[in-house]
Amino acid sequence: MPQPVQPPEIPAIIRPVSSNISVNYNQCSQGMPPVSVTNCVSRGVCQQSTQATGVPAALRTPKISVLEDSCLLNLGKSAALLGPPISVGYQVQSTSRARQSAQKGQRKTKGQIAFNLNQSPISEASPIKRIVTQERGGEAREFELIVPPTTTQNLPEAEGTVNEQEPQPPIIPEGQITIPATTTEPIGVLELTADSQEYDEQRQVVTAEGNVIVRFQGALLDADRVQINLPNRIMVAEGNVALTRGDQILRGERFEYYFVQDSGVVYNASGELYNASSETDLPQPPSPEDGDPTAIPRPISDRIARNLPLQGVTNPGGYSFTVGSSLAVGPDGSVSGIPTTGSRGSVNRFRYEADRVDFEGSEAIATNIRITNDPFSPPDLELQAKTARFRRISPLLDEIVASQPRFVFDQGLSLPTFRNRILIDRRPREPGLFNFGFDDDDRGGLFVESPIEIYSGPTFRFSLTPQYFLQRAIFDESPIDPRAFGFESRLELTIDPRTNLVGSAALTSLDLDEIEEETRASLRLRRIIGTTLPHNLDFEASYRDRLFNGSLGFQTVRSSIGAVLTSPIIPLGKTGISLRYQAGIQNINANTNRLDLLPIVRDDNRINLTRYQAAASLGRSFLLWRGKGLPATPEEGLRYTPRPVVPYVAFSTNITGVTSLYSNGDNQNSISGSVGLAGQLGHFSRPFFDYTGFNIRFTETAVGDLSPFLFDRVADTSVLSGGITQQIYGPVRLGFQTSFNLDTGQEISTDYFLEYRRRSYNIIVRYNPVQGLGSVSLRVNDFNWTGNPGRFDGRPVIQGVTR
Repeated sequence: MPQPVQPPEIPAIIRPVSSNISVNYNQCSQGMPPVSVTNCVSRGVCQQSTQATGVPAALRTPKISVLEDSCLLNLGKSAALLGPPISVGYQVQSTSRARQSAQKGQRKTKGQIAFNLNQSPISEASPIKRIVTQERGGEAREFELIVPPTTTQNLPEAEGTVNEQEPQPPIIPEGQITIPATTTEPIGVLELTADSQEYDEQRQVVTAEGNVIVRFQGALLDADRVQINLPNRIMVAEGNVALTRGDQILRGERFEYYFVQDSGVVYNASGELYNASSETDLPQPPSPEDGDPTAIPRPISDRIARNLPLQGVTNPGGYSFTVGSSLAVGPDGSVSGIPTTGSRGSVNRFRYEADRVDFEGSEAIATNIRITNDPFSPPDLELQAKTARFRRISPLLDEIVASQPRFVFDQGLSLPTFRNRILIDRRPREPGLFNFGFDDDDRGGLFVESPIEIYSGPTFRFSLTPQYFLQRAIFDESPIDPRAFGFESRLELTIDPRTNLVGSAALTSLDLDEIEEETRASLRLRRIIGTTLPHNLDFEASYRDRLFNGSLGFQTVRSSIGAVLTSPIIPLGKTGISLRYQAGIQNINANTNRLDLLPIVRDDNRINLTRYQAAASLGRSFLLWRGKGLPATPEEGLRYTPRPVVPYVAFSTNITGVTSLYSNGDNQNSISGSVGLAGQLGHFSRPFFDYTGFNIRFTETAVGDLSPFLFDRVADTSVLSGGITQQIYGPVRLGFQTSFNLDTGQEISTDYFLEYRRRSYNIIVRYNPVQGLGSVSLRVNDFNWTGNPGRFDGRPVIQGVTR
């Protein structure tokens, strides 16, 4: 656990020197006494010291005697033995020299102070050699900072207290003293602005009060009161503290920061984390191409946002995770029932609270932390832990190790997470130690799998997922039978921004005698063509691809290889009509029931033909009625949904034409038309029957000759499909989606689902008895907002104060 490192016992020497007394540098090098602080003040170069009171213990400096009677460059008592120097001064703009008129005897000043801190060991920037001081409305004064010399020999470590007599090291000739070169490093500058400030010269502590703003290391700190101990390089901020770095905001009651160790602690912490930009919110060095390469990134203060009420809540997407299988409609209208276990999307914004946060470098430890994606309080979903350690592994990968982590649903139900380590991966990645799925066709029902990332890079990823078929092992085979084991693999290669290669393979049995019939694989190379209307050109090869073809059910294509060109959805002017088309050529080996195409003596019913296919579709929707949504508040429009429900009724039409030519002379030409009605009623805000979603569609198809294959044959010419989703009580909804062949009365497919829907998450359980498919899906919604969400307990924030 990183803890704040105790400050050093011996303070560094601070010695502002004006240009008109820089000759003392040479005098001191020759053994002459240096200019005292009193003389410096009398000449108007430095301000008089003040006696500040109420200095916290963390800021108190040990007493030492001021060595005004000896030379600072005498190596026996040189500042080089006490560490690198610190400079104090007022900041001026880099483009022009400001003006300052110093007033003697003035204890408090109004203006801006820039502390030129030497870099810690984690930075290689050189110290600043020039100090500029300025008061608002006054003239600017420049000071040349004398860089203490460093010796070329190793000095022994000092022991005992600072009051003990130290041994005098040998005096080294001036020619052997090396002074490191310095360069301007804006990241090493700390700027402090406040309504009033005072400097206690004896303790070397700066106290600033009233609308304090501190800029350092690419971050901005707001507070009511800030104290900085210059020798020990400690900063303490109190009262409405807010640390802003990019889109990240950390608020608290008290903030302690140790510059050299780059560590500190925040008490009663709360804040927001924007995951999409967190890896870019670290301070970046200026670019040589910038107009002002010495400019410091200047984040926006949190004072305005802190006083704004929560508003502008939107739902840009979310993260969904599914285990099991369900029917999926592809971009070309084809329906497939392959297992859909996996995840997609992301949640980019969180808010959190903790009793305290200790940080050191890129690591942080939070005590009694609560994290949520919900902008409203009390949140629907929380992740709570006794302690949580955050560590950045790479720019795209973060690690959180928590103790006693648990999910809390609706401020009541608490479930352990069963794992204390979470990876926040901004790359596509399968989460979880293991996943459950259901596939009654290939895997015999319920199965369990565990994804393993073999290699993951910026342009190439390869994963392997071992699977164990639980239902097959228990009811059909023995637990160690080879048919109870299988695996999936997937590779993704990005060749360039417009070209990628995707491959996948699945083995549903390790029985060597069944390898040929239990393997499925595909390899697709996709190239995006065009910019205004980008088309996808796919070169694809597949082995035992499984496709769903209406009442004919699942069909297996033994092998296929070819190319398909697919267009985007193209709006036709202002007519409201959209066009989509595709064309392709493929060599296919698949099943047929045409005996005239099969040999008399055969091992299977497969034939091999080349298919030339073209398809086009036109569609348009008509909005018949549209209601008004409720306000986006947690009591009304966002009570059970991530966005307000807007009632509507819409009518849609579609016409599709397909022509297929086969190398044996056969063809299949069809044209289909469909009409549908869809809508939703209610606002899903009241506890009972406040939401009803519905859809109904009729499709009629005219077809000539039929395809020699079974997988693409038009078998359903009159189809009626429809579904209903109904709120039962509170967040619980029940529904179904079904389709029938009206010519034969055959049920093509029916999905039943039960949904528990909340503003920040929802859970859906699906089951399809016709196809033998089932799935469980969890979705966590993502939100964007402006203003201050306040505390988790729902207390409002008025003028920056929690009431």
